[in-house]
Amino acid sequence: MDCLADYIADVAQRMVNSDFEALAAIVQRLLQAKKDGKTIYTVGNGGSAATASHLCNDLVKGCCVDDHEGFRAVCLVDSNPIITCLANDFSYDAIFSIQLKTFATEGDVLIAFSGSGNSENIISVLKTAREMGVFTIGFSGRDGGMMKHLTDLLLIAPTNSMEQIEDMHLIYTHAMICSIKQLLKFIYI
Repeated sequence: MDCLADYIADVAQRMVNSDFEALAAIVQRLLQAKKDGKTIYTVGNGGSAATASHLCNDLVKGCCVDDHEGFRAVCLVDSNPIITCLANDFSYDAIFSIQLKTFATEGDVLIAFSGSGNSENIISVLKTAREMGVFTIGFSGRDGGMMKHLTDLLLIAPTNSMEQIEDMHLIYTHAMICSIKQLLKFIYI
């Protein structure tokens, strides 16, 4: 029992030490993307892929406020046929960058989740985004990894534990959605 309570208490304490200014800046950038009619793309691997997909769900459906549509958001992880085709015919490192090149336009937003900040396919898609003029947002942990040099905005979960990083990323995204929904109510008045 102590192990369970200790884990939760540790995550809670680390959440309090998060960079809330960075999180607020991400919220503002997403609202600007909506205002400008831009598309938000999300990516990640493993648990981070689940968070990327979940965020799209929350942006599209969860941000429908006062009969207004949600955000235009696409998760580049969600099509197994596309991912396996690209991985098989090209390389696993290119599964997201090829999709971004196909779908995105200048001024769109890419949100990348990577606990280590060093996943090759994440680094590749961030480089592609930069070349295309796509605004980049990263969620990482540890020291931010290589991702910290390739993002316009970065929020690093203050922990080295992959489980805690993934917990915190999901909490950050839910906090963002709750904030966005409140702000949208004022925009639509």
